[in-house]
Amino acid sequence: MWDWSPLDTWIALTGALAAMSCALPGTLLVLRRQSLLGDALSHATLPGIVLAFLAVHWAEQAGWISRETLPAIRSAALFAGAGITGVGCGMLAELLRRWGRLEPSAALGVVYTTLFAFGLLLVRAAADQAHIDPGCVLYGNLETVVTDTVTRWNVPRAALLNGLVLLINAGLLCLCFKELQLCTFDADLARALGLPAEKLHLGLLAATGATVVAAFESVGSILVIAMLIVPAATAVLLSDRLSGVFAWALLAAAAAAFLGHAAAVMVPPVLQSLFRLPQPGEVSTAGMMALAAGGLFLLAWLLAPQHGWLRRQLYHGELQTRVLAEDILGVLFRLEELGAPTGQTIGTAQLSATLHAPVWRVWLALWYLRRMQWIERQDDGLTLTSHGRERGRELVRSHRLWEAYLAKHFALPDRSLHAAAAEAEHFLSAPERAQIAAELQQPAHDPHGRAIPPEPRT
Repeated sequence: MWDWSPLDTWIALTGALAAMSCALPGTLLVLRRQSLLGDALSHATLPGIVLAFLAVHWAEQAGWISRETLPAIRSAALFAGAGITGVGCGMLAELLRRWGRLEPSAALGVVYTTLFAFGLLLVRAAADQAHIDPGCVLYGNLETVVTDTVTRWNVPRAALLNGLVLLINAGLLCLCFKELQLCTFDADLARALGLPAEKLHLGLLAATGATVVAAFESVGSILVIAMLIVPAATAVLLSDRLSGVFAWALLAAAAAAFLGHAAAVMVPPVLQSLFRLPQPGEVSTAGMMALAAGGLFLLAWLLAPQHGWLRRQLYHGELQTRVLAEDILGVLFRLEELGAPTGQTIGTAQLSATLHAPVWRVWLALWYLRRMQWIERQDDGLTLTSHGRERGRELVRSHRLWEAYLAKHFALPDRSLHAAAAEAEHFLSAPERAQIAAELQQPAHDPHGRAIPPEPRT
């Protein structure tokens, strides 16, 4: 049984602060359709971070920096290196796009892969001399953040650093919210209004680079990608308002951090009991946080109230049922036009064959029609109620008016007229029917010679 301790709280809280600080600039990148840029920056800042780290290490070895001032100077140097490299990555990609005649994504791919490879080369070359752990560089070391605390408050240094970056990012976002909103959704309009869209973009790159280096030691270079992109992608599925997207991104990032750390501690014993392992293996907390973020995205993709897969499937199912139900109304109304006796119109099997729909879907459409009180069953047949007859008249009038409109303006064969009208009849409103009828000078018949029913009384 696992007991949650204060150390677990600090580990999860540090991860949450790192994730939320990454989620704010990451949301802007996702909304700008520049998600690859977040991936690029998290990789491209690596050489700047390593060079800054090496410079501070060599300065310390030369006696220029004391041990008391080392943490502050190293943090400032890492921020500067990441910011310079992040802005440089964006500028190099833009120059390569202009001069190399490459697509933006291709230019960015060339730049960030080259810089990341150079950073890995520096890590491997200087690992022994500067005590750089390549695994820590790539995957982070969240589990040990509690060993490096600020003595005065007994708070992990990484938590303070990531919390400060989160506050700075939130403050900059609040300060430039309207400008960033306009530049994100309509950069051309922002330029026309005199806003410095390019400078804001470079500022976003610099802020992203600084955020990456703040989360670098705790989360790792590779896993920063998940924190930049996945919470923002989750939030986009849950809200259509920019403020709501930011709020959901922060919530998803924090939830992923706490759930990820809990899973990292609880999963190994479960795996040991399931597979009868001699001892539980180690699970990376940062890796589980990224996995938890992916799990939350999957839940949002499935269950989001407006844009979730399940909601879309329900909407399409409802639309198909409504369209089929209205097709049945049209069939019953046309049968009445032909003088079919009441109660002896048509059955379920005949409707399925006529409308080329499976029987189960026809049953669902009939249930919908009975719930709307548009049809009723009499003597083993289906007949229209008064309300159903009015709705059927609307559909048939829409169908035949649209056929007449297409016949007047387009040289189409009769089969094409019917197919197009069979789709349009479900979506034409009363004002649109009135406008079409007025343009056609109130036609009495469609191109096939069938009478166009009058508009139902409201």
